[in-house]
Amino acid sequence: MFLSQQPNHGAMDTPTPEEGFTALTDDAERNRLLAEMAEQSTDMISRHTPGDWRFIYASPAVTHLLGYSVEEIVGVSAYDLYHPDDVENFQRRAPSVRYERGLYTHTYRFRCKDGHYTWLESTSRTLRDPGTGDIREILVVSRDASGRIEAEQTNRRLARVLESTSDLVIFTSLDHRITHLNESARQVLALDSATPSANLSELFTETSYRLLGEAAFPTALRRGNWSGELDMRDRRGQTIPVSLELLAHRSYHGDMEYFSLVARDLSAAKAAEAQLKAYQADIEHASRLVTMGELASSLAHELNQPLTGIVNYLRGIQRRFGDQTEVRWQDLRVPLEKTVDTALRAGGIIHRMMDFTRKRAPVHEAMDLLPVVDDLLQFCEPNAERHNVVLENRMTLTGARVVADRIQLEQILLNLIVNAIEACQTPAGQAPLKVWLEAQRHGRQLEIRVRDQGPGLPPHSSDKLFERFFTTKKNGLGMGLAISRSLVESLGGELWPLAVEEGGACFCFTLALADNETPTTTN
Repeated sequence: MFLSQQPNHGAMDTPTPEEGFTALTDDAERNRLLAEMAEQSTDMISRHTPGDWRFIYASPAVTHLLGYSVEEIVGVSAYDLYHPDDVENFQRRAPSVRYERGLYTHTYRFRCKDGHYTWLESTSRTLRDPGTGDIREILVVSRDASGRIEAEQTNRRLARVLESTSDLVIFTSLDHRITHLNESARQVLALDSATPSANLSELFTETSYRLLGEAAFPTALRRGNWSGELDMRDRRGQTIPVSLELLAHRSYHGDMEYFSLVARDLSAAKAAEAQLKAYQADIEHASRLVTMGELASSLAHELNQPLTGIVNYLRGIQRRFGDQTEVRWQDLRVPLEKTVDTALRAGGIIHRMMDFTRKRAPVHEAMDLLPVVDDLLQFCEPNAERHNVVLENRMTLTGARVVADRIQLEQILLNLIVNAIEACQTPAGQAPLKVWLEAQRHGRQLEIRVRDQGPGLPPHSSDKLFERFFTTKKNGLGMGLAISRSLVESLGGELWPLAVEEGGACFCFTLALADNETPTTTN
């Protein structure tokens, strides 16, 4: 084998015959063992001629690495198998070639028998003639480096993505010391390149960092990751809302190594959300004003009665006591008390209108449902009478307390009831149609139904009913149902139309029951 042909690189004392025989025996045994190792090694061991790098010898591993048999590879120049882009680099001893203690190592692409290229890492050394110093041959040990090269390329690609992403990426040690920030994190947080010595606590508000310590890091240690919304802060002290993903990274053996945090700046999204809520509130307020406009004639009629009563009471007092110089309280008490009661009733109507049309932030609280429904039906009664419609409250649940905002709940009910009244309008003198409300409990939710005896919903309209500006009414705006569904969903419920065999229309919506509330059915 080639290993036995290595030159003697140092002067040696002349051994005795016995010592010489022992040395030869030891060298032969060592070379035999080395040859066996070369034959069994998964690394390819090869010998090459200087200059053209032709294969003089290759170990059997050449078949595993390159697909050639030993006989096929011997005599082939290594330059013929190099990838064209790597030949010049090797000849110039490019940075991919490194030297250490007489050995040089380089990484390159080599063509396999089937034509594809694979990455090899080879360590070479020259064997020289001891007399002339000329290179006699080159000894090379090569191994497959494809996995490592691909991993390095993947890491480089990931590093480019890491630096180009708009998300904030932060790496920390186990004690929360910052070890790396990507470019987005440095820009958004107004940090410089020297910041990686800082602690993670400097990048979050006090409340958010406490949540990280109490919930996020313990969860990431158990499950590998944690996600949530927190508030970061930049070096200027400005708060930045973010959606955060915290990852715990472990070694191959399972030991914790470091944490990474990927944060997405939500500032623009939060601002847009706030603006959308403001627009939604304006639309809801406008819808209530429109509804009041539609009910104006009915409300005028409802107010006209108490105002007329007040005038009549006061004119009666004027006629009876106008020419008297002395009047007893007993004679004035009854008409004045009736005047006050009537004025309070008129004031109640006005206050109800003002509350309904007032623009304010919603307040979700537990409230009794039945009084709200009764008040609203009384409020709509004049409008129903004008359309020759009868309103009924058929809710048989008592003690039903739901979680809602009263104004929003009234707007939902008012939109549905007014739609039902207008759908049931009949000429005076004919039998009136009915609009009624029902309720039924389903688990921790209460389902409320507004039903009518009108013509029902147009065919194939259920998909469009809740679209803004879609309406089946001649002078409708197409906003009532869309706003009602939005309000119901903001309360955690659903709103949908229900087909009924008896005819007419039915709209159902759900509300959450207040905790510890169990409505009962009355007979």
